[in-house]
Amino acid sequence: MNAAGLAGAAALGFPRPALAQGEPLRIGWLAAMTGPSSAPTVGFNRGVVFAAEAINGAGGVKGRKVEIVTRDSQGDPTKAVNAVQEMISQAKVHAIWGPTNSGEALATTPIMARAKMPSIHPCVIDSLIDPAKYPNAFRIAPSNTQWDDAVRSYCLKVLKVKRVAVIGDTTGYGVTAAKASAAAFKQDGAEVVYLGNIDSTQPDMTPDLLRARNAGAEALVVWSVSTGMDARLFNTRARMGWDVPIVGHPSMASGEIGGLLEKPANWEKVYAVGYRSCSYDESGKLTPRSEEFIGRLKGKVALSDTLLWWVAAGYDAVTLIAKAVEETGSSAPDAIVKHWNGLTKYPGIFGDYTYTAKEHNGYPTEEVVMSAANSGRDGSFRLAPGYS
Repeated sequence: MNAAGLAGAAALGFPRPALAQGEPLRIGWLAAMTGPSSAPTVGFNRGVVFAAEAINGAGGVKGRKVEIVTRDSQGDPTKAVNAVQEMISQAKVHAIWGPTNSGEALATTPIMARAKMPSIHPCVIDSLIDPAKYPNAFRIAPSNTQWDDAVRSYCLKVLKVKRVAVIGDTTGYGVTAAKASAAAFKQDGAEVVYLGNIDSTQPDMTPDLLRARNAGAEALVVWSVSTGMDARLFNTRARMGWDVPIVGHPSMASGEIGGLLEKPANWEKVYAVGYRSCSYDESGKLTPRSEEFIGRLKGKVALSDTLLWWVAAGYDAVTLIAKAVEETGSSAPDAIVKHWNGLTKYPGIFGDYTYTAKEHNGYPTEEVVMSAANSGRDGSFRLAPGYS
């Protein structure tokens, strides 16, 4: 049940104790509000605040007020570790949402597991979810494997290409993601004609794209979080007069890229990972659930400078915790985890979540789609060609 559902239950007059009689439901929010990873966090935070205000406005969760305990990690794993320890030992939170980047999550997930703290996060590195090692950790967003599956499926089934070039940056993520992507393409019968890693600060992308073109690549698959590198790739492709589609990482749809292009047309035929719930069709319509959500956000939460999925995921994280407490009547860790392990197609805004005791990746792969990277509008994007 989302916050609207909680409000509906309150309106129907179900008995609940007065707010003063119940201990607050304290939700830890491990947020990189400042620093290099702050852009997504700002969007997530808007959803978190909106959800908490909606639930509290409806009387709370069985009379318990939702209290968001926010700690700014600044994107620093060491600060994130300190914040998590303080949340658990001193703030006495009942569950934790975040962190929102994988570097912090790699450092904090084992700590939360040892404390048996229910946690939910949107970080993509596959190893962060392991019900045997981390039975209290759940993922609300897709894993990197799910991103990779969506990119590969679009190349092979929609674009119908047989020969691809896979390019990553030289970060640990870029090297790992490009290698895994190339292996999966080969396993599915495609030919990887070029596999390379480029320093994201490299000013001239021409040598690498010439190698890819000369090898016969019919699509470029790019794995990098660097918008500067993305823009240089798009500009170089245009200068070469090479009409090849570029498919890959969500960063390719970042609004920052617009100001880095030599001309707007260079952003055409670029398809970035997106989500069906936050994508509009050719008529400009989002899914009914997202349209209803945006209607509730209107005048309260801005979307013009962020992404809809960030706001929706932050909202869903809070309501998933609230729903567990509402349904079980308990904020004990084992009660929350047991409830999450039994969810089947829980209707969130960002997606429908399904978890079991053996599977804590809850986001449906079929909801991961490709977006037209240059079509951003109030945090959402047009579906890439080929989707119905």
